[in-house]
Amino acid sequence: MSDAITQTDQTATPNRVAFVTGGSRGIGLACALQLKADGFAVAVGSRSEPSELADGLLWVPLDVTDTDSVDAAFGTIEEQLGPVAVLVANAGITKDTLVLRMKEDDFTTVIDANLTGNFRVSKRAIRPMMKARWGRIILMSSVVGTMGQTGQANYSASKAGLVGLGRSLAREFASRNITVNLVAPGPIETDMLAEISDAAREAMVGAVPLGRVGTPADIAAAVSFLASDGASYITGATIPVDGGLGMGG
Repeated sequence: MSDAITQTDQTATPNRVAFVTGGSRGIGLACALQLKADGFAVAVGSRSEPSELADGLLWVPLDVTDTDSVDAAFGTIEEQLGPVAVLVANAGITKDTLVLRMKEDDFTTVIDANLTGNFRVSKRAIRPMMKARWGRIILMSSVVGTMGQTGQANYSASKAGLVGLGRSLAREFASRNITVNLVAPGPIETDMLAEISDAAREAMVGAVPLGRVGTPADIAAAVSFLASDGASYITGATIPVDGGLGMGG
């Protein structure tokens, strides 16, 4: 198996490169395809190689809990496409259970992947962005980062921590024309949501003011805007894409 696979029919590489972690399916893949449609050269990273790869996307192996893996992924992208100008840090995991049943490893593993992992990829992306004096970092938080959620103390803590990380990065690198923002999805139609019971789904939809779950395309639209030149005066913001679920949170 090669270290990277790509399928492309492009005759020229666009000027800007986007990298979506956790980009082989679901929300990440939707973001990658939207950014490709926006004209970016797009790489996606994941721990396992996708069985199929959409035309024009470069896949690189990536484990955000391993600094060497992060560095290797960026190195491959820089070699094949160029320096990353837009980072969409979407990779994450869940280990849901009530706190009294939650092992310490369940907590720390989720924090390492969802919070520290985003620190790793953001840090690796920053220096080329500083050199170019242009960059976009978009971190994927969640509505539960502000609301909390039964059985998700670890996940909620990791997503809340991303707000502090993102705002700190936004302050540190604003002078280099690098913006750092967060998207906070609510319930989205993904494989994870498909696994819950009909009763739980009905209760969830009932709590959303718009009365429906969102789609990966809804998240991709917000990411597309934050990656654009039109969002150049927005940094340190958390954009809720949750159908109104987190209002006031």
